[in-house]
Amino acid sequence: MTQQDEDAVTISGPAPGGVGILILDMINDFAFPGAEGLHAKAVDLASAIVRLRTEADALGTPAIYVNDNYGQWHSEKAKIVAACARPDSPGRDVVERVAPRPNDYFVIKPQFSGFYATSLPVLLPKLGVSRLILCGVAADICVLFTAADAHMREYGLWAPRDLVASEDDRRTDWALDIMRKSMGAETRSSRELSLADWIGAADR
Repeated sequence: MTQQDEDAVTISGPAPGGVGILILDMINDFAFPGAEGLHAKAVDLASAIVRLRTEADALGTPAIYVNDNYGQWHSEKAKIVAACARPDSPGRDVVERVAPRPNDYFVIKPQFSGFYATSLPVLLPKLGVSRLILCGVAADICVLFTAADAHMREYGLWAPRDLVASEDDRRTDWALDIMRKSMGAETRSSRELSLADWIGAADR
């Protein structure tokens, strides 16, 4: 997160139930080898994530975009969104569906994990977040690495199986199995478990 982004978003209070949503690498041009299959999944994924984000708005749950910098070490949110939404970008349709709003948080990461060399470890405590919902791509790479780092920091985890995707569905299942068995993550879909119920579980 750049200083400009931090100044633009005001933290209003502790997150209900200590829950925050991490939206991983959905601002993406999908212009890499093998991206065609993942892009098709990301279109549907974007709609599902927006549905969850709408529920989050009503409940006061913060949405935090955690996104690759694409090697642009001097870049910031607006430039990354614009680059991925350019007219010739294969991922333009995904970006247009799920682009961050002015009041969403945006953290730029240089590597697979959202925690590595980013402001996320500082931001989450300021938001009162102790439990994370992981959404986005790719389930077997950036989502999994972020989940591992979150688990080591003792965050509660929910990775809804309908809100993450990989190029290969078998890899998604493999990653979810690791998160569930090794990290104690909840992996039920957002259709099986509602955001309100996940927030309420903090009190039980």
